[in-house]
Amino acid sequence: MSSRPVVTLIAVVSADGLISRGQGVAWDLPRDKEHFRRATRGKWLLLGRRTYEEMLGWFEDRHPLVLTRDSGYTPKVGEKVAGVQEALARAAAAGARELAVCGGSAAFDAAMPWADRLILTHVEDSLGNGVPFPTVAPEEWQITSQQHFPPDAVNALGMTFATYERRQPSQNAAESTF
Repeated sequence: MSSRPVVTLIAVVSADGLISRGQGVAWDLPRDKEHFRRATRGKWLLLGRRTYEEMLGWFEDRHPLVLTRDSGYTPKVGEKVAGVQEALARAAAAGARELAVCGGSAAFDAAMPWADRLILTHVEDSLGNGVPFPTVAPEEWQITSQQHFPPDAVNALGMTFATYERRQPSQNAAESTF
């Protein structure tokens, strides 16, 4: 039996709560890319198939688990999984302490009930329409750290890196062993 890894959702989110206009990240922000790479380095990742395919080349020192319903799909790097519980079981069996969920929206929605932590980059931009990040209810989540960065010569938009911790353990945290 292994302990359940901490589940962290990591995303860049617009001022109006969106993560994308439908394909890929909507912004090219080098500061956020470096923040993402630092936060996920050496970790097990859970990604939807399309997000995984958009990120091929990013997995040198990460172990991706691809969330897909396609039983015939074979990822080039990592493994496929059918659900969050399977991803957690595989990560736990390998001794992983954390599973970082990197998107897209279906992966975020599936993992949110399991989430212990959120690492969000809040971008000072609104998309107007697109793909939403799950609702972060203030009664469930508290900000434990945040750092603001104004726009600069390399990053066209201001952003705030914020870490949230769940106020009470999720009901799925009670299932702490596999």
